[in-house]
Amino acid sequence: MRSLPEDDRQALLKLARSALLEAVTHKRLLPLPVDVPPGFDRKQGVFVTLRSGKKLRGCIGVLESRRSLGEAVIGCAAGAASEDPRFPPVAVGELSTIHIEVSVLSPLVPIRPEMIVIGTHGIAIVGEGRRGVLLPQVAVEHNLTPEQFLAETCKKAGLAPEAWRDAHTQIFGFTSEVFSEPE
Repeated sequence: MRSLPEDDRQALLKLARSALLEAVTHKRLLPLPVDVPPGFDRKQGVFVTLRSGKKLRGCIGVLESRRSLGEAVIGCAAGAASEDPRFPPVAVGELSTIHIEVSVLSPLVPIRPEMIVIGTHGIAIVGEGRRGVLLPQVAVEHNLTPEQFLAETCKKAGLAPEAWRDAHTQIFGFTSEVFSEPE
C-alpha cells in the first residue's frame, strides 16, 4: 500500500474531526466538502478510532468501502461517536477529550495463520455467517501472539476462540496506515 502524503493525512484527520463535531453537536452527517484532495475519491477501507485519554471510546470502520475515502471517513467518525454498541454516544462535553486515530486499509487478501506478522497485519475472520476484525495495532497494544490474535478475532466475530482452525473459516489479512491527532 502506498503511503499517504502528510497533507492528506492531516486533511483526513481534519475531516474526521469535523464529522465528529457535526455528529455530536447537530446529530447529522457532515456533507463531503467540495475541497477534499483528489485522492479522497478512491474507494478504500478505513477505520476511525476515538480515545478519551488512553481509553477506547469508539471504533467503527469499513473493510471495503462502496463510498469514497472521504465519505467513508465521515461515516466512520460519526459512527464511532454514536453507533459503537460497546459505548454510549459521545456527549458534547466530552469532545475536548476525544483523540482521533484513522487507519486506512489495504485490500483484504486470504492469509494463512503462519503468515501473520504481529504489528503488520490486521485480520478479518469469516465463519458461520459472522465476521470479526481486529486492526494491526490491537495485537501490539495487547501484546498478543499470532494464535491469540486469531482467537481474539474469532471471539469478536462471536465464534469459538479456536474457530480459526476450522477449514470452513476464512482468514483475511490486511495492512493499514495509522495516523492520529497530536496528543
